[in-house]
Amino acid sequence: MEKDQPSSGGAQSGVDKLKVDDSIMRDVDFGEVLQVETSPELDKKVLRKLDLFLIPLMGGCYMLQYIDKLAISQATLFNLRQDLNLKGNEYNWASAIFYFGYFAWSWPSSYLVVRLPLGKYLGVAACVWGACLMVHAACINWGGLMAARFFLGVGEASIAPGFALITGMFYTREEQPARQAAWFCGNSIAVLLGGLIAYGIGNIHVTAIAQWQLLFLILGAITSAYGILLFLTLPDSPAKAIFLKPTERAVAVQRTLKNKTGVMDQGKFKWNQVWMAVKDPQMWFLVLYTLCVNFCNGGLTSFSAIIITGFGFPHLEALLIQMPIGGAQLVFLLLTSGVASFVPKTRILMMIFNTAVSMVGMLLIWKLGDDNRAGKMTGLCLGGVFAANIPLSLSLISSNVAGFTKKSTVSAVMFAAYCIGNIVGPQFFIPSEEPSYMTGIKASMAGLAFGIFFLICLYVFYIFENRRRDRLYGSPREMTESEELQDEISNKTDHEIESFRYMV
Repeated sequence: MEKDQPSSGGAQSGVDKLKVDDSIMRDVDFGEVLQVETSPELDKKVLRKLDLFLIPLMGGCYMLQYIDKLAISQATLFNLRQDLNLKGNEYNWASAIFYFGYFAWSWPSSYLVVRLPLGKYLGVAACVWGACLMVHAACINWGGLMAARFFLGVGEASIAPGFALITGMFYTREEQPARQAAWFCGNSIAVLLGGLIAYGIGNIHVTAIAQWQLLFLILGAITSAYGILLFLTLPDSPAKAIFLKPTERAVAVQRTLKNKTGVMDQGKFKWNQVWMAVKDPQMWFLVLYTLCVNFCNGGLTSFSAIIITGFGFPHLEALLIQMPIGGAQLVFLLLTSGVASFVPKTRILMMIFNTAVSMVGMLLIWKLGDDNRAGKMTGLCLGGVFAANIPLSLSLISSNVAGFTKKSTVSAVMFAAYCIGNIVGPQFFIPSEEPSYMTGIKASMAGLAFGIFFLICLYVFYIFENRRRDRLYGSPREMTESEELQDEISNKTDHEIESFRYMV
C-alpha cells in the first residue's frame, strides 16, 4: 500500500480514498476522526476515562455472573437436593444443563452482537439471566430446575464474549491483557464475596421460605437491577460513549486504528469470514485448549462446596472456606496479567504457567491423605488458578483475530467449547464417590495436561506464522493514520492484512 501524498485536503484526502461500506460505523465521521489533533496528554485523559467508566461497569457485571453461577453449589448446603428430591446423577445434570443453554445461545449471540447495539443487548441479557435465577426459587422438582438452569445459561451466554468485543473496541492490542484481567477480577472477587453472602443468608432463619430459595431470589433481583444499569450506561461503540466529549470520542476511535482487528466493522454479518474462521488453526488450538481445561472448571464450580465438606468442614464453614479459592485466583490473575502486559511475548507462556499450577493443585488433592486438610485445601485453591487464563485467552482473540464477524465467530466457537467442557466435566464426578470424587479429580488433571499441550501448539503456530509473513512481506513498517484506517475498515481478516502480526 502506498502512502497518501499530502494535499490541500489534509487528512480528509486519505479518507476520500477509503472504500467504506455504508453499513459500517454509521455513527463515525472518519474525516473528523483523522482531523482531530491528539496529544499524549489527551490520549492519557481518554484512556483514564475509559478505565474509570468501563472497567468497573464490566467488572461488577462479571462478578454478579460468577456469584450467580456458584449459587447452585452453595444451595446444596441448604438442602436443595433433599427438598427437590434429586436422585443419582440428577444434580450433575442440573449443573450441566446450564451449559447446554449457554451452548445453544452461543451461535445466535455471535450474530446478534453484530446486528444489535452491543451495550443495549448485554443489558437486556443481564436482566434475563437475573430473572431466570429468581425463577430457581419456584422449582419444586428436577424438571423445573433443569428448565431454569437452561434459560439461565441462555441469559449468561453473551456476557463474556460481549465484554471481550468491547475491550477490543476501546483499547489497543497492548492495553487489552491488563483490561481483560481488570474486569475479570470480578470473577475472583465473586468467590470472595459469594461465600460471605451465602453465609449471611444461611444465618437467616424464616419458616415461609427455604434458605436456598432466598439465596436465588436475592441474587437474581440484584442482577436484574444491574442489567438495567448496563442498558442505560454501557456504550455500543466509542462513537456512542456518553461519558466522553465529542473530541474525546474521536480520539477513542483514532487510538485503536492500529489494532486492525475490525472492531469498527459492525452492522453486517459476513459469511465468508465464518469460513475463514473455520479454516484458521489458531481458532482450533484455542477451542481445544478451552474444551480440555473446562473439564476441571465444570467439576469445581458445581462440586467445590461438597468437596470442602468432605475435607471435614461443617456446612456453613464450607461457604467461608471457599473464599481462599478466590484469593488464589486473584493473586495469579494480577501476577500473570501484569507480566503479560509489560513483558512482550509472554501471554501464552503465562497461560501455560497458570495451567501447570492448577495441575499441581489437583495432584495435591489426589495424592494427599484424608488427614491432611490444609494440604488438600491448598490443592483446591491452586486447582482453580487456571481460571486466570480466561482474560488472557480473550485478549488473544481481541488482538489476533481481525474482522468483526470472524472475531464473533471465533468467540462463539470458543465459548461453545467452554460449554461442552463444563457439561462433560461434572459427569466424571460420580455420586458414589462423594465427597472425594477421585475420578473427577483425575479427569480434571488430564484435561489440564492436554490444555498445556494445545497452548504450546498455539505458541508455535504464532511464531511460525509471524516469521513466514516477515519473509514474504518484510517487517511491518510505520503507517499513516489513513492507511491504518483503511486496514481497520477494510473488512479483511488477519490472514488478509499483510502488515498484521500476531501477539504471543
